Amino acid sequence: MAAQVTVRLPDELKESLEAASERMNMKTSEIVRMALQEFLRAPSRAGQRPADRVRGLIGSLGSGVPDLAENHRRYILESLENGG
Repeated sequence: MAAQVTVRLPDELKESLEAASERMNMKTSEIVRMALQEFLRAPSRAGQRPADRVRGLIGSLGSGVPDLAENHRRYILESLENGG
């Protein structure tokens, strides 16, 4: 038998949940179960540094500018001068 849990939601969160329910054509309870499963599946972030959370992304994008790290200030100022 499935357990039942009762929670209190702030009005804003309740409205967001109901909007998602309509948009996704799902019951609110289904969305809550999905969200809870995803939350519990995610690794704990306690004690992690921000860099640890994005470690897999570091170095994954190339700018095409070989000296961007050393001359980032110059590139930013040039971009601002050019309206970018």
